[in-house]
Amino acid sequence: MSSTRARTTTRLRPRTLLIGLLVLVAVMLLALLIGAGDLGWRRVLAEIVAQLSGGTSPLSEREAAIVWQIRLPRVVLAGLVGAALASSGAAFQGVFRNPLADPYLLGAAAGAGMAATMVVVLAPAVSDWVIGPLQLAAFAGALGGVGLSWMLGRSSGGTGTATLLLAGVAVASFLTAVQTFVQQLNTETIRQVYTWTLGGLNISSWHEVWLALPYIAASAVVLCVCARLLDVLTLGDAEASSLGVRPGRVRLLLLVAASLATAAAVSVSGLIGFVGIVVPHLVRMLAGASYRVIIPMSLIGGAAFLVVADHVARTIMPGELPLGVVTAFAGAPFFVLVLRTAKVRSL
Repeated sequence: MSSTRARTTTRLRPRTLLIGLLVLVAVMLLALLIGAGDLGWRRVLAEIVAQLSGGTSPLSEREAAIVWQIRLPRVVLAGLVGAALASSGAAFQGVFRNPLADPYLLGAAAGAGMAATMVVVLAPAVSDWVIGPLQLAAFAGALGGVGLSWMLGRSSGGTGTATLLLAGVAVASFLTAVQTFVQQLNTETIRQVYTWTLGGLNISSWHEVWLALPYIAASAVVLCVCARLLDVLTLGDAEASSLGVRPGRVRLLLLVAASLATAAAVSVSGLIGFVGIVVPHLVRMLAGASYRVIIPMSLIGGAAFLVVADHVARTIMPGELPLGVVTAFAGAPFFVLVLRTAKVRSL
């Protein structure tokens, strides 16, 4: 009975939101307390309390800098990137009415990655503006990748899940090939580009947080406001039009917002896959199938998921593991499970 109630939930319940926020705060606090540098979690906790209450800090100036200038911006950036990828994945699934759609599979991440690589290789002197060339290039590349996947899928004459996924794979493969060609033009940047394409937050500061925050915040607002319209689109275009909704305009707005979030995330973290599939599906299973639940809870769940994944990446072994590898270990089996479930339901 509880599972049936979860599927029919159409509004975000305060209890669900509170639980999600508490989990997010807990994992962020854990990631802040425990790190590669052995500061002692009790001393770090005492430092946090001291900063909040105006007390005496138990840490030296150098140790306090590790907490506030290294760990905290990385934790915040991981939360922002995870929220962006998860919410954009949920939006893509709603727009395409495809439970397997996500930024990585539909070419948005590959397009943003290719464009960002072109900036790194051809214009290494990136501006420090909030709207810098790296973010603008990644945004244009993400839109181009999704647009190419959409047009290729439509022009092939197919309308099913397999057609769209194959189009996304083809576009992503082509854009990755272009990215590889561009990075070969300047071999001095190969290591930087290779590290970036594996995904990671090892070079994180408040600068990256402030670069990504405006884009992700604006996208999150649009996606949350349009969540009810996504529910209407699931009824079909004819039904949506009869209710006064313009499906074409809604899809375009959602694609722009989701691509903007993906571009901002990719530009500061590199390519990190599977977040946009794992988190929305977990939200559907645990909280409900309405996008008025899925979108906001994907923002929270995606932030918590990537904070945990990044914490594992930087603590599981002496040398830091690429974040994209960690999410692939977690996401690939889940993706197979989703594929098997979708196949069973189609029989």
